[in-house]
Amino acid sequence: MNAMRTVLFICEHGSAKSVVAAAHFNRLAAQRGLAFHAISRGTSPDEVVHPVALAGLAAEDLAPATSPTALEEGDLTGAARVIAFSELPPAYRASGGMELWTVPPISEDYERSRSAIVAKVERLLGDLVVTPRT
Repeated sequence: MNAMRTVLFICEHGSAKSVVAAAHFNRLAAQRGLAFHAISRGTSPDEVVHPVALAGLAAEDLAPATSPTALEEGDLTGAARVIAFSELPPAYRASGGMELWTVPPISEDYERSRSAIVAKVERLLGDLVVTPRT
């Protein structure tokens, strides 16, 4: 059996986009039996998960895996893929490259943002099955 590999989602506050992306990624990866697990991080984390993200996830019987957590260098080096929702500060550049995803703000329109995130997560999962980077 393959070891579980990590996909890292990063947003500025680690409390909305990255949290929603990680929750949906983990649900879909588990449904497909894939050996990937997502974590969310923030470059300047909030104290708590954004209430709109929390309510939206709860409506789908999903929950954030953790409270907002600061991004650390080890998160970047240990990830199979790194997805950011905004440009990262120079100190946090991923050596293996990073994808930048642009989606609408969760606080303005949860459903629109969620739909954009889930569509990108679906494509990412398909890509990971074909070309799983290390």
